[in-house]
Amino acid sequence: MSDTPFGFGLPPEEPDDGDEGKKKDQQSGGGQGPANPLGFGGLPGAGGFGGGPGGPGADNPFAAMFGSLNPNDLGAAFQQLGQMLSYEGGPVNWDMAKQIARQTVSQGSPDGTKDISVGPAERKAVEEAVRLADLWLDDATSLPSGAGSAVAWSRAEWVEATLPAWKELVDPVAERVGTAMGDVLPEEMQAMAGPLIGMMRSMGGAMFGTQIGQAVGVLAGEVVGSTDIGLPLGPAGKAALLPVNIETFGKDLSVPQEEVRLYLALREAAHQRLFAHVPWLRSHLFGAVDGYARGIKVDTAKLEDVVGQFDPQNPEQLQEALQQGMFQPEDTPEQKAALARLETALALVEGWVDAVVHAAAKPRLSSADALRETLRRRRASGGPAEQTFATLIGLELRPRRLRDASRLWASLTDARGVDGRDALWHHPDMLPTATDLDDPDGFVHREQIDFSELDKMLGEAADKPDLRKKDQDKNEDDGKGDDAE
Repeated sequence: MSDTPFGFGLPPEEPDDGDEGKKKDQQSGGGQGPANPLGFGGLPGAGGFGGGPGGPGADNPFAAMFGSLNPNDLGAAFQQLGQMLSYEGGPVNWDMAKQIARQTVSQGSPDGTKDISVGPAERKAVEEAVRLADLWLDDATSLPSGAGSAVAWSRAEWVEATLPAWKELVDPVAERVGTAMGDVLPEEMQAMAGPLIGMMRSMGGAMFGTQIGQAVGVLAGEVVGSTDIGLPLGPAGKAALLPVNIETFGKDLSVPQEEVRLYLALREAAHQRLFAHVPWLRSHLFGAVDGYARGIKVDTAKLEDVVGQFDPQNPEQLQEALQQGMFQPEDTPEQKAALARLETALALVEGWVDAVVHAAAKPRLSSADALRETLRRRRASGGPAEQTFATLIGLELRPRRLRDASRLWASLTDARGVDGRDALWHHPDMLPTATDLDDPDGFVHREQIDFSELDKMLGEAADKPDLRKKDQDKNEDDGKGDDAE
C-alpha cells in the first residue's frame, strides 16, 4: 500500500519560463506526489498562489496563501478558503473535485500534449473501429456485444463521464475518515466543539475533493478508454476511446495508428461484453473496494492529539498530521481478505479480456503480439490506475497475476471450447480462485459444479409459492381426521 495514501497534492500552474520552468517543476515534484498535501497553490481561480511551483511557500501552502500573496490574489485566496469551510455536503466535495480535475486536464499531461475537442473524423474512426472489433469478437467469445454505442471522448469528457463511478468508489473511504474526525472527542465535548468539528469535516471534504480531482485529472491524460483500470467507469453499454491519448500511446510503437486504435477498440469492446452480460460482476468488484474501505482503521490516538491541539488560525497542523500518515490503513484481516478478493477478480477480468482479444486479433493483425505485450506490461507494472488508487484510498489496484489468469483462460478454451470457458461467468462460485491460478491445469481438468439444475429447482420453487401452504393445509386436515376418530 501507499506510504501516503492521503497525500493531497495538486499540479502546479503552467510554468512561464518554458523548458527551464518544466525542469524546475519536475525537480519539485510537479504536483504528482504528496509533498504538498493540501496544495492550494493550484486551486481554480487562485492564479498560482505563492508564486507557483518552486516559489515562496511552495512547501507550505498556508504560508503561501497568507504570507506571499500579492494584493490582487488576496480576494481569490479568501474566496477559496471560504468555499472550503462553508462546504456542508457529503464526505467529499465533488464540486471541487470536478473543478480541479478539469483544471488539471486543461494544463496538459507531463509529455506536453494538450486536451483537444474530438472532431468528426476521429469520432467516425472510433465508431468504425468498435464496430469492426465487435465483429471480430463474435468468433472469440460466446458473450454477445455489450456496446450499444461507441463514442470518442476528450480528456475533459472522460472526467465528466467517470466521476459518478469515482464517487461510488471513494465515498466509503472518505466517510470512514469523516466519522473518525467526529468520534475522537468525548460525547460531552462534541456539542461545545461542534463548530470545530464542522470546520474539520468541511476541510476534510475539500481535501478529499482536491486529492481526487488532481488524481482523476492526471489519469485522464493517460487512459485510452473507459475500462483501462479493469472497472467499468463509464456509462453502461457505451464503448469509449480517447483519440488524443491513443495517438500518444502509439507514437513510439512503430505500429500503424489504425492498428493501435483497432486493438484498443477490441479491448474496450471485450470489457463491455463482460460487464454487460455478467450482471453480478460490477457489484462484486465495487463491493470488494467497499469491503476494503470498511476495514480501514484510523489512528485515533494521533487524531485525538491533533484535534486537542488544533488551532483554527494555524491549519497547517492538519497538513502536517496528514503527512505523518494519520489515516494510514492497517493490514487488518478484513482488508487482506477484501484485497485478495479484488486482486483475483481483477486478474480474472483482465486475463479473460487478454485471452479473448488475442484470439480475435492474432489472425488479423500483424502487430497483435507486440501490442499485447505492451499493454500487459503497462497494466501489470503499476501504471496510472495503481498510482491513482494508492493516492485515493491506499489501495494498489494491480492485477498481479494477469499472465497466470490469461494462460488459464486460454487453457480452458482449448479444453472446453469458447462456450465452456465463458459459461464459468454464470455464477461467481464457478470462477477460478487464487489457488486455481497456482494450478491452472488442475482447474481446467477438474469436474465443474453444474449450477443449472439448482437454479432450475429454485426457479420452480419461486413460481409455486402456494405448494407449501397446500401441504400445510393437508397436514392440518389429516390431524383433524385423527382427532375425530
